[in-house]
Amino acid sequence: MNIVGNQWDDILKYEFESEYFKKLSKFLDKEYKNKIIYPEKDNIFNALKLTPPDKVKVVILGQDPYINPGEAHGLAFSVLSKGQGIKIPPSLRNIYKELSSDIGMNIPKSGCLISWALQGVLLLNTVLTVEAGKSNSHAKKGWEQFTDYIIKYLGKKESPTVFILWGKNAHSKEKFIINSNQHLILKAPHPSPLSASTGFFGCRHFSRTNKFLSDNNLEIIDWDSINK
Repeated sequence: MNIVGNQWDDILKYEFESEYFKKLSKFLDKEYKNKIIYPEKDNIFNALKLTPPDKVKVVILGQDPYINPGEAHGLAFSVLSKGQGIKIPPSLRNIYKELSSDIGMNIPKSGCLISWALQGVLLLNTVLTVEAGKSNSHAKKGWEQFTDYIIKYLGKKESPTVFILWGKNAHSKEKFIINSNQHLILKAPHPSPLSASTGFFGCRHFSRTNKFLSDNNLEIIDWDSINK
């Protein structure tokens, strides 16, 4: 089965063939046929396509895709940089503010985080699709079970990995990180305007991630690659 196009297909083979995923697929076929769903069907698995399992050094967990036209493209917190009227969403603006405060990075004009994904940052939403204008509309349809499996797989790996968990939804996934003593787990409130000031600002997750990677003889993430 060649759904993702890299080693994830073998790792997720039994998930793709499971009863819950078959039900999810039928649900999605109907939703895409009758409603506006984000991201486009071809982009659902972009996070996995861009960051194969053997390249994952950092996992940033989001909730579900952006609900406005032209934004979601399969990477948590990222928006497409092309197209008129695509603004950087509030949560991503706050991520950029923290990056500026933490490592002195200039605030990017682009909201596209593909350059992070290509360096080994898995930008994974816990739910991979959404109906336009309706956050959480595809929750509890099967995606959570699918992404839980991905987190379990990465959490069992012995290679040191950073898991960045922002918000209660992401915090609930910590229990799936089995070899937690091998990894770095960073938790903070969600970067949304509703909660960023309660502990997201000042969390220094970006510099702490790179220190952990460096300490484990792994190449650090060039967070500023968005500006290049």
